[in-house]
Amino acid sequence: MEQMYIGVDLHSRFFQACAVAPDGVRQWEDRFLRSEAGLQAFRAKCPRTAAVAVEASGPTWHFVDHVSDAVSRVVVVDAFRTRLKAGFAAKTDRLDARRLADALRRDSVVGIYVPPPVVREWRELCRHRQTLVRTRRALVQRLRALLLRQGIVEAKRLTTAAGLATLDRYAIAGRAGDALGQLRALIGAVREQLDIVDVAVCDEAARDPVTQALMTIVGIGPTLGLMIRAEIGSIARFRTAPEIASYAGLVPRVEASAGRAYYGRITRRGSPWLRWAFVEAALHRVKQPDGRGQWARRLAVRKGGLKARIAMARRLSEEVFVVWRRIG
Repeated sequence: MEQMYIGVDLHSRFFQACAVAPDGVRQWEDRFLRSEAGLQAFRAKCPRTAAVAVEASGPTWHFVDHVSDAVSRVVVVDAFRTRLKAGFAAKTDRLDARRLADALRRDSVVGIYVPPPVVREWRELCRHRQTLVRTRRALVQRLRALLLRQGIVEAKRLTTAAGLATLDRYAIAGRAGDALGQLRALIGAVREQLDIVDVAVCDEAARDPVTQALMTIVGIGPTLGLMIRAEIGSIARFRTAPEIASYAGLVPRVEASAGRAYYGRITRRGSPWLRWAFVEAALHRVKQPDGRGQWARRLAVRKGGLKARIAMARRLSEEVFVVWRRIG
């Protein structure tokens, strides 16, 4: 049996901790710097039989990696599903740590999935690639806007070396010309980095059997397959396919009372990266000539293209569930 329950309110530079006994009596509380020395001081105050609760945030995984071997268990708390502040007017770091400790003691916290290191590496890789793609898109849009202000409508793709080479025919003077050259250089630099990341993504996808299985689904290639693999982590987390769609925020909001039900927009709760991957795959899937593609196009005529795309994304989550479960 665990003999101490510790709540941690984690911040970028420090964290507040509070420890309570199984009967709810407060044992100690203190503030630590989020440094190597501060983490070591925290570990020294934690008995091996302690359980620790910490809310999910940016530095959470770093904290978990440094303290998990010093205590019996670490619970990363889902702040949205764990109502710590309900009924309280005040909110401070000290009160948050106390409430986390007490909620952990009463077993009333909802924990989230703690991905293993390899899954975190995949997430970093795929999310970094997506950041590079968005940066390149923003730079291209800025470049097209600059050309448009000079009366130039450039129809070529400006994300490739050949497309950027077409800019040589334009002689733009002044500050606009300087900006053109700098934007062109930035797009080229981002494209080079993106090529390196794409090679790494393909290598990781080729080594992972789950990603290889997901790539058999129409519309999913190495990039989307590895991102779906990384964001889900383990298929054992989900009992049914709709749970994956819910985790991706692709299910509609439902308000039901007194025999009436209202279905609103999708919740957008959960992993935005997984939602993007499913919607991106749906863009390719709806163009296919098979039965499912035809169904999506008929739905687009009746409900609109966006709703058809979301519906297809939910169908793809079902396919992912079936394929992944099949390989174990």
